[in-house]
Amino acid sequence: MDNKTANGRGGWKQDPAGVRKNILAVAMAEFAANGLAGARIDEIAAKTDTSKRMIYYYFGDKERLYGKVLEEAYREVRAGEEDLELDHLSPVAALTRLAEFTFDHHSRHPDFIRMVMIENIHNGQYLARSEQIRLLNAGAVQNLEAICRRGRELGLFRDDVAPLELHWHISAMSFFNVSNRATFSRIFGDTLFKASGQRFLKEHMVEMVVGLALKPDNHGRR
Repeated sequence: MDNKTANGRGGWKQDPAGVRKNILAVAMAEFAANGLAGARIDEIAAKTDTSKRMIYYYFGDKERLYGKVLEEAYREVRAGEEDLELDHLSPVAALTRLAEFTFDHHSRHPDFIRMVMIENIHNGQYLARSEQIRLLNAGAVQNLEAICRRGRELGLFRDDVAPLELHWHISAMSFFNVSNRATFSRIFGDTLFKASGQRFLKEHMVEMVVGLALKPDNHGRR
């Protein structure tokens, strides 16, 4: 048995969590670039600090590895939302920070966007198998429910404001900004994807989302 197989190039026996993290990071890039069908375990193993054998040991097969990569991708975005400490902010400031975070996160993590696009090609079938993903994403709407509840209690937000609809708007604009960047740029040019254009799009998205939540007579009280 060679050193790579026994010790996973970097000593998997000493740091199994680190090995799993390394595999997931490399696998995300491979799946995002090539899709589930096109990604190869051999290629993933060649770019990690471990062996093909250890990938199968930790994850079983390629489909289960893909599912774990999806879970990790959603876990990262939800963990980032939790770090925002929105409960300490006013409802408008909390909604603003959450929307800005989502826009920035998606811009910085194009592989996350590609993974979601690939999963949509598969009609969400692998996501549907993961109870973990459902639990993780419940928190996204719960955060908005708490913000909207405080906003209504203070008389700032509309009584009929729908947290799920706000989540849809935030996600849709943040997602499209990355998912369609290549085709949009080819057709209309890349002005909106330069730094000034991205600032404008983020500010406009936040203004629209906050505007949807506020009562009409509170639009001047942001």
